[in-house]
Amino acid sequence: MPLTDTAIRNAKPSVKPARLFDGGGLYLEVSPAGGKLWRLKYRFHGKEKRLALGAYPATSLASARQKRDEARTLLADGTDPSEQRKAAKASRAGLAGNTFEVIGREWYAKIAPTLADTTKEKIIRRLEVDAFPVIGNRPIASLVAADLIRVIERIEQRGSVDIARRVHNYIGRVFRYAVGRGLTTRDPSRDIELKDILPPADVKHHASVTEPKAVGGLLRGIDGFTGAFTTRCALRLAALVFVRPGELRHAEWTEFDFDKAEWRIPAGKMKMKEQHIVPLSAQAIAVLREIQTLTGRGRYVFPSERGEGRPMSENTINGALRRLGYIKNEMTGHGFRSMASTLLHELGLPHAVIERQLAHGERNKVSAAYNFAEHLPERRKMMQQWADYLEKLKTGAQVIPLHGNAA
Repeated sequence: MPLTDTAIRNAKPSVKPARLFDGGGLYLEVSPAGGKLWRLKYRFHGKEKRLALGAYPATSLASARQKRDEARTLLADGTDPSEQRKAAKASRAGLAGNTFEVIGREWYAKIAPTLADTTKEKIIRRLEVDAFPVIGNRPIASLVAADLIRVIERIEQRGSVDIARRVHNYIGRVFRYAVGRGLTTRDPSRDIELKDILPPADVKHHASVTEPKAVGGLLRGIDGFTGAFTTRCALRLAALVFVRPGELRHAEWTEFDFDKAEWRIPAGKMKMKEQHIVPLSAQAIAVLREIQTLTGRGRYVFPSERGEGRPMSENTINGALRRLGYIKNEMTGHGFRSMASTLLHELGLPHAVIERQLAHGERNKVSAAYNFAEHLPERRKMMQQWADYLEKLKTGAQVIPLHGNAA
């Protein structure tokens, strides 16, 4: 039933925040302190989001409904109202006209719907941390190669050469977007030879523990982790399923089928943009059952400790590993994948089965097909054997090779 001004005025605070719904995603949130805030809940390309619309009574019911309708018009046109607001805020803050930040956010809003969640987060974070503070308030047409080099060198000075290369690429894409819309005449990023500015790329695998006894020690350390319970569960599951860190922390309860013992990760969350099946061992299901008692009513399996309907921070797993005493050159969240790949190959499991479970981008060159269910029976067997193997390493029991057992 739609809200009325009388119902809003009479709404009383309670111990927990209360929500009074009006329709079309609009609701009034009454805080325990008595504040009344308008919120709009909406979905943009499958992802649930919220938009603040102001506080009552400064923002009246009629005004909140008007803002809701304006936001839904943007959605109908394929624009995320949250990103639209950020761009408008940058412009109002005195960043006159077509500044790099305004155009950068406009470009991001256009490409974001085509990207995986983890990729979207990385791009906007890099722009907000490394580019906008340096050149964001400059008119995009006034920027030259020297300005961009200043951005790149600031990143390189903190030792993040790979990030410097990525930011250079993102900046170039923003410029090419601006050129296409007549906002500037050229892309100065093309005048920069990164090999003359940055040291050669140091190609190396993600740090990981791969020696069996050391893996056992890592697993025992995880079991004894004294930080947040959700973080300990995430570490345990990371070892068992060896998905990418972004895929783990964005895991949603709706993606799991305990009857089939599998986790189906949607294509939009995968690096290769194809659905991925993760068979669940008995040990993995046990971990999920434990965490379900705490987070099962929410969206994410591993939500942020700050709440607000967000997933666990991308720094949480690596931070926990540091607390366990592993420096970044020894073990990372991504290292669970290297650990599994190395040991499964050493144990004699078929390469094709391992690679498919790792969701690496191998394709049939003739059909260009990606069969997410390929080798699934063998993968189910392998994932249970892997979990059993880790259990033996953790207890210090003697283990034997698994050669041929997953065939």
